[in-house]
Amino acid sequence: MTNDPTEVFAGIKGRAISNVNQKKQKNSINISIGKGTCGIAAGALETRRAIEDTLAQEGIEASIFSTGCMGHCYAEPVVIIDNPDSGFPPIFYHQVTPGKAKMIIKSFLIDGDPLFEHMMGAMEQNDMIPSIMDFPRFNSEERIVMERCGYMDPDEIDEYIALEGYSTFVKAVHENQPDNIVNEIIESGLRGRGGAGFPTGEKWKMVKAVSAPDKTVICNGDEGDPGAYMDRNILEGNPHQLLEGIAICAFAVGAEKAVIYIRSEYPLAVETVKKAIAQAEEYNLFGDNILDTGINIKVSVFEGSGAFVCGEETALIKSIEGKRGMPRYRPPYPAQEGLWGMPTVIDNVKTLSCVVPIIKKGASWFKNIGTENTSGTAIFSIVGDVTHAGLVEIPMGVSLRDLIFNVCGGIPAKKDFKAVQIGGPSGGCLPEKYLDTPIDFESLKEAGAMMGSGGMVVMDEDTCMVNIARFFLDFTQQESCGKCTFCRIGTYHLLQILDRITKGEGVEEDIERLESLCEEIKEGSLCNLGKTAPNPIITTLKYFRDEYDAHIKEKRCPAGMCRALTAFYIDLKKCSRGCDACVGSCPVEAIFTTKERKKGIDQNLCVKCGECMVACPDEYHAVIKVSPPELAPVIERPEE
Repeated sequence: MTNDPTEVFAGIKGRAISNVNQKKQKNSINISIGKGTCGIAAGALETRRAIEDTLAQEGIEASIFSTGCMGHCYAEPVVIIDNPDSGFPPIFYHQVTPGKAKMIIKSFLIDGDPLFEHMMGAMEQNDMIPSIMDFPRFNSEERIVMERCGYMDPDEIDEYIALEGYSTFVKAVHENQPDNIVNEIIESGLRGRGGAGFPTGEKWKMVKAVSAPDKTVICNGDEGDPGAYMDRNILEGNPHQLLEGIAICAFAVGAEKAVIYIRSEYPLAVETVKKAIAQAEEYNLFGDNILDTGINIKVSVFEGSGAFVCGEETALIKSIEGKRGMPRYRPPYPAQEGLWGMPTVIDNVKTLSCVVPIIKKGASWFKNIGTENTSGTAIFSIVGDVTHAGLVEIPMGVSLRDLIFNVCGGIPAKKDFKAVQIGGPSGGCLPEKYLDTPIDFESLKEAGAMMGSGGMVVMDEDTCMVNIARFFLDFTQQESCGKCTFCRIGTYHLLQILDRITKGEGVEEDIERLESLCEEIKEGSLCNLGKTAPNPIITTLKYFRDEYDAHIKEKRCPAGMCRALTAFYIDLKKCSRGCDACVGSCPVEAIFTTKERKKGIDQNLCVKCGECMVACPDEYHAVIKVSPPELAPVIERPEE
């Protein structure tokens, strides 16, 4: 090292703080809008334009800032207005459409009425305005990785530096003790958050111990699980914490190159990370001779082509090398022979994002969070039949029941909980009796599921578990790279059997075939895609065997979800004369008017979409769903 990096960085930090203060103080009114993918999909860009237009029309001076998603995906687009002159704290508005945005701006910033009825957690009379941390979810979370997501502009490195960002990396470089960093990660008990749960520090130790000229750090952001978007949120909401974690890892193991592998289906994440890298290089926090220390760390982004199997580390390496993404036998492990045959650290986005707080606050601090065998926090994307869908970061050890019902608001429409599928498409489906299972690697595995990367699908009483198993197997079968016979052909045969069962063509011998095939595929597959692909079938057979029996023996779908085993008809006693709501909803004109001026469904034309049931007014409930289809009464279409 030629210079003290802390002195060089002090000047950078001073400029960053000055830039942030000038930007924030330009106008007393500050408005932030979530611009993550979920926010954009919900209309955040249109909402921002409406706010900008209204401010211009009314001549109001205000600064508008963009942030990432803070996890309340169900509440998007979200807008926070900080108007110090009003005497109110920052107010969090949810589901802000362009029309609502115009109304709030005029009412709050001109008339002084904040329109509390549109505030998140709308307050009762005489209640205090809740702070953001008091909202459902936040008060049950412990945010380490997502701490700044939704609070800072991911496109502004100055905001991150002003919040002590990159200070931990600079301190680590100044102290120049890579061994201490590796040991701290080992002591923290940090395990890989990509699903395998391998001790992170041990991996770093192996790479550091090898003397090689071209060591590499790879950040695995190839997030392909259906319903999972944890990594995307971090990449879009706080890329600099990830970059700082990568820098610390590279310094600790002696690597001069880093690659962030992001699937190309995440265009906003790719754009955000590339911009963050360019800003960090401009401040000489990456590149050659970092902060005049003689240390070189160059980081780049590699866009994956969307193959789910490339989430497996050896397949990912082949993809970067320009080859077809297919797993290889291990050992040697990537820590021994990785990218281009050189020692390589491969860690998940969430794993590397944990590094900065661990090094900053110490291993003991991190180890005191979570359980004895699984320290720290877990980030889940909760989707499906749940009231408050979105992202959650909770301490390891919290029960599934607490997460689903207390943190995420339970099952909507007063329906009953049926199952939760955890661990991605290869995870297990757990019934209600396992809701008190603590969330950690060992407990979930014992129950028949797995931690996975953090995708969680909640299902209510109207879910067919046979169809769910078929859905997830269809995904893994299509994503098989084809290298293993057991995975390539075995999953195909599993899917064929499930297809027959959901169409009412199954036979009793199919259960035995499913069970034997599942075991053979688990034993014979090379990578975890094949080894875990049968999990949805194994767990649904174990916990929901009665549904398989109903499909096979009675040709009936208890949940009414399998179209071939379901029919819709209209109860003529409930149907109202003159109501054409169902007629307009039918995409195939299967609904006709009877001689009594009521409605009937032509079963030969009906495609079982269920839109007529949705359209039927609540006061009638005339559309009935039955299984098997033979239970639907036949109503003749009048001759024209």
